Amino acid sequence: MTPQDIPDAAADATPGNLPEQVYQRLRELIVQGQLAPGSRVVETEVGARLGYSRTPVREALQRLQQEGFVVGAPGAQQARLTVAPLTRADAHELLNIVGELEGLAARWVAALPVPARRALTKELDALNADFHRTGRSVAADHSRLYEADERLHRKIVVASAGPRLIALHDSVKPQAERYIRMYISLLASDIKASVVEHAAIISAIRHGKAKEAQVAVQTNWRHAADRIATVIGIAGERGSW
Repeated sequence: MTPQDIPDAAADATPGNLPEQVYQRLRELIVQGQLAPGSRVVETEVGARLGYSRTPVREALQRLQQEGFVVGAPGAQQARLTVAPLTRADAHELLNIVGELEGLAARWVAALPVPARRALTKELDALNADFHRTGRSVAADHSRLYEADERLHRKIVVASAGPRLIALHDSVKPQAERYIRMYISLLASDIKASVVEHAAIISAIRHGKAKEAQVAVQTNWRHAADRIATVIGIAGERGSW
């Protein structure tokens, strides 16, 4: 990766927030595919392009490495970081973990009082309809399609989850997002299946069926993992050694 590979970013952060802002910026570039899987990440080049000193960049990269967004090259004697590749095995692990976290959130949501469930499921129905409309459009905007799906899932998580579950979700979901954004153009033809699975989740929540809501979310994510594995099998893994 050269400095030119990194989009410009204003260096207007306050000193106390530098590591967090550098981390957020780099994570965003990785998740959105602007730093390609397998591309090399060099501290000095990142700092020069983004306008940050080496120390906050190093701290941000250490955190990104701990979370699996960047990895050290196998066999390298010195630290040589690259953007983590996109592989079938990694997609399977990540998407199923997200399914477990969101499944737990759905179980708790289905145990809310009836008025709260009624209000929530009304919103979820609207979000699922928007997701369906976005996917059916002739020239589908894949970024909008992902965001429509994400709004529905996030609504379930924040409706009743505590700070620990939300923190875990915030850490893992962006790693899964890399896969969805990278391959969504090849997944868009199977929107109907996702819409039906969303409807099953919403129905279980509406009727207060906690276990069914949990299983419905887990199933949705398991099927998503299977669909992405199939697509990766066709399109190939990205950035693997």
